[in-house]
Amino acid sequence: MSARSRWAAPLFALTVVVQLVVLYWPRPVSTGTSLPVDKLVHAAVFGAVLWAGARAGVAVRPLAAVLAVHAGVSEVVQGTLLDRDGNVPDALADLTGLLLAGLALRRWPVGGDRPATPADRGAADRE
Repeated sequence: MSARSRWAAPLFALTVVVQLVVLYWPRPVSTGTSLPVDKLVHAAVFGAVLWAGARAGVAVRPLAAVLAVHAGVSEVVQGTLLDRDGNVPDALADLTGLLLAGLALRRWPVGGDRPATPADRGAADRE
């Protein structure tokens, strides 16, 4: 078992735990800056879960669908059950993270260390 595959499942589990903590912590963490740090964190945690899940062998499309639903549900929970603001811009940041991670996974597939080229696809067709 390679080091990459040995750490894939624990890394996926860690990203899920971090995501849940970030989304469901009772009070939002204030950075005291005018930068959109909150939106960047939202995008990063959703993108990280998708990327780590793909590395761990989880099917990307179903995982992305579950995460997209979770983006909306988490904002509803924050706005109704927690003393936090649930808002559409945060959900859009979550979806942006999923989109960016999905594009990265398409460009750099999990099974290889480099992107597939048209020549690679043609060689596979000839086999």
